[in-house]
Amino acid sequence: MPDYKVPIRDMKFAIYDVLDYPAHYASLPGCEDATPDTIDAILPEAARFAEEVAAPLYASGDREGAQWNDGKVSTPSGFKAAYLQFCEDGWASLHHPPELGGMGLPYSLANVCSEMYLSANHAWAMYVALSWGAATTINAHGTEEIKQKFMPMLASGQWCGTMCLTEAHCGSDLGLLRTLATPTNQGSYLINGSKMFISAGDHDLTDNIVHIVLARLPDAPDGVKGISLFVVPKMKVNENGSVGEPNGVSCGSIEHKMGIHGNATCVINFDDAEGWLLGRPHKGMSGMFTFINESRLGVALQALSHIEGSLQTAYHYAMDRIQMRAPERHSPDRPADPIIAHPDVRRMLLTQKAFSEGGRLLTYYCSMLVDIELMSEEQAVRTEAETLLAFLTPVTKAFLSEVAIESTGLGIQVLGGHGYVSEWGQEQHARDARITALYEGTTGIQGLDLLGRKILGTGGAVIEPFVKMVRTFCGENAGSMWADKTESALNEWLKLTEQTIKSSMEDPDQINAAAVDYLMYTGYVVMAWCWAYAAISAERGLNEAHNEKDGDFYRAKLSTARFYFERLYPRTQSLAVTIGSGPGNLTELPEAHFII
Repeated sequence: MPDYKVPIRDMKFAIYDVLDYPAHYASLPGCEDATPDTIDAILPEAARFAEEVAAPLYASGDREGAQWNDGKVSTPSGFKAAYLQFCEDGWASLHHPPELGGMGLPYSLANVCSEMYLSANHAWAMYVALSWGAATTINAHGTEEIKQKFMPMLASGQWCGTMCLTEAHCGSDLGLLRTLATPTNQGSYLINGSKMFISAGDHDLTDNIVHIVLARLPDAPDGVKGISLFVVPKMKVNENGSVGEPNGVSCGSIEHKMGIHGNATCVINFDDAEGWLLGRPHKGMSGMFTFINESRLGVALQALSHIEGSLQTAYHYAMDRIQMRAPERHSPDRPADPIIAHPDVRRMLLTQKAFSEGGRLLTYYCSMLVDIELMSEEQAVRTEAETLLAFLTPVTKAFLSEVAIESTGLGIQVLGGHGYVSEWGQEQHARDARITALYEGTTGIQGLDLLGRKILGTGGAVIEPFVKMVRTFCGENAGSMWADKTESALNEWLKLTEQTIKSSMEDPDQINAAAVDYLMYTGYVVMAWCWAYAAISAERGLNEAHNEKDGDFYRAKLSTARFYFERLYPRTQSLAVTIGSGPGNLTELPEAHFII
């Protein structure tokens, strides 16, 4: 398997040339330390950890997997040592508040580092990512006492965290959950129930694991309106903050699954486990969405990481592998040409490249919106960021997950038979990427969230900040072919949105029938804006380039932008046809006749 190399040059293009992180940080209170010097110091060190510590464990962790033995889970060889080094180097505390033990750097900067860790080793990095999500949720909804009890240990990485949502009978319908939280006379609750599909639910990396758990109070109404949110540690916490006795939390089993073998996906049982309420009673879903939304953006990063990893392997293989003659000979002194000379191989590599680099811009931009949501002092600015995130989160998560499945499949195809065997690592990228379209809400769930809850539920208001932003961008770059292409894409999408809203009001089945295709259409439009932004930035960079290497970089951006608009964006045309065909072709076949 080729070594993963962090694409720092492209990351800096996104951070500096396109999104201008320094200006963004200068506009927010509390970001004074996030200077260009700080960014430039952090990125290579995070890259070193990803390349030298996490990446070498990717294939071996997959082969060994997490192991369950008599209720105890052990992680693959090297995972714990890597985690301890990660914490000792200070990476665990990067974006947590200083008053609770963190460095206080922006979420968006931490997310750039997260991409590196995920690309290096998805399964290992999940232990870190889930802990960050648990800490964020506690910080947002916990009392001061709860924060002081758990946050410093989570911020330092001495304890890990998880999210415990679904149960065996629930799936995505959390309104069906049965886990019960019974109040005690000491202000705490006794949690009883069983949760499944809990990523990083148990392991040997830390002495304690802090679970964020959805459960019902005894007087809770039915459905999602009766769900409350609790923090439940695996081990009790003594008055002095040290780890105490077991807290009635156990791992019943781990799943044997298709990918991310190094991460333990657990059944977690709660038997009179002591927990504390986060937020208000029966308002647990709104509290948990702090974790869920952060996790959905994290899953988008996971998808991006596999596109990037698969692209790197496919590219190096295509440069070295010689097969047949291209229409124009590239290596007349060799018996055949490298396969990168063949247009069809270039089609596959450029598809991966367009989705990787476009996806990087999209996820980094969403991270900036999280910064604004958390730190801006202007309510109107925060509200607009929240609305943009409400719209972009399901699109970013689901679109990148779906194109990651496509892209990692292309990565296998570039290598041919070699891609199908484990030696090159392409099949591991494909297996590991597949989960991204499933957890934190399947693509169908994200589509229903976008079209049903967000767009129809707000009468279309949720898309207004995005439309305004894109129109402003096009106006500021009037005369640019990239802006013209983006404005045309936006207008086509708005027309389709209006038609879809109208047909959904006439036939409720249309929402479900159109949801995934509509989300994918939207994803191509959003990525068109990303690529137009990148192309205009690249044109500016090319004009100011001081050396040939920089010039080559910017010319590559422009070529990839052209490929995106001419080869990938036109997929929207077929999606418009399927959306417009209505739900009849899905509903007319009787259930009993699917297999006769």
